[in-house]
Amino acid sequence: MPAGAIAPWKGPGQEPDIRRWILGYAILAPHSHNLQSWLVDLGMPDEIVLHCDLARLLPETDPFSRQIMAMSHGTFLELIDIAARERGLRAEIELFPEGAFGADKLDQRPVAQIRLVPDAERKKDPLFAQILGRHTNRSLYDLDRPVPSAAWQAMAEAVRPNPLRFGFVGADRPDVLNRHRAIAAEAWRIELSTPRTIMESYKVLRVGAAEIDEHRDGLCVLDPMVVLMSRIGLFDRSKAPGPDDYATTSQIKDFFKKLNSTLGFLWMVTDGNDRTTQVNAGRAYARVQLAATAHGLAMQPLQQALQEYPEQAKPYADVRALLDASSSAQTVQMWTRVGFAPPIEPAPRRGVAAQLMRS
Repeated sequence: MPAGAIAPWKGPGQEPDIRRWILGYAILAPHSHNLQSWLVDLGMPDEIVLHCDLARLLPETDPFSRQIMAMSHGTFLELIDIAARERGLRAEIELFPEGAFGADKLDQRPVAQIRLVPDAERKKDPLFAQILGRHTNRSLYDLDRPVPSAAWQAMAEAVRPNPLRFGFVGADRPDVLNRHRAIAAEAWRIELSTPRTIMESYKVLRVGAAEIDEHRDGLCVLDPMVVLMSRIGLFDRSKAPGPDDYATTSQIKDFFKKLNSTLGFLWMVTDGNDRTTQVNAGRAYARVQLAATAHGLAMQPLQQALQEYPEQAKPYADVRALLDASSSAQTVQMWTRVGFAPPIEPAPRRGVAAQLMRS
């Protein structure tokens, strides 16, 4: 991984503008497809105004931008709050100060206005220490190390103030684990086999160090064989592979192996699905992953079955039934595999300057 692309994971250092220091941690939040769609306005003193970059959405796999709000902007806001506490500040976060987005799409109005207020009484958050070590880990997990009960308890405690239902299943329920694995596997197969959804991923696929260093976002591949195939024209990202092509079948087999190595799944279910609920679910997820990081655990969101495009209708219904969320009033906001895994390199980040709005 190019050094410049992962330099933000060293932290913001001695940044004179405390807002940029806080943002140096916020940009390390997880984001769907690592698109980093955060746009930040620092035009007013002691304020951060967060917008969404409408050019960095996922209209095929996330047609209503639920994931962009929850997985991507809610997580960003939670890291702002945690980092502000570290500097003796209270982050007064007002969501959608000019009105919430509709259910169908986002627009140019701000996601949040954050006022930073000195507050010497505000306690630091112990989860701050985990921000630089938090990574989405898509590798094989360790089948000999189930998630300990103390870790599940810590993750549950991390989201306790949030109005959502947190659930999990561990190695003691192999039959239920297999049901989770089967739904996730089928949802992954559908996404890889649907031309318009796989092309959405291909558009942000960065193959090799040079592409990664140029873009510093998206989905990154450093596998030498894939890099070589791309260089000599055997990996064509301009068109979708067929369902029986090696590019499809190899990924399906690889993901099946990863699912079969997974000894834990967790989920978050909300009553309702308005934009505020989505953002707050993302804030809760950020806390869960940081709590998991403190216990040495790896996590990978399984978003495919939660996506609201037609081809995913059956996995979408199946996972809702499995998680006891079949009511139309309930939404599964997050579904994640959990386990122990070898350390990985962090995902690239574009840096704070790239996220600032230009006047």
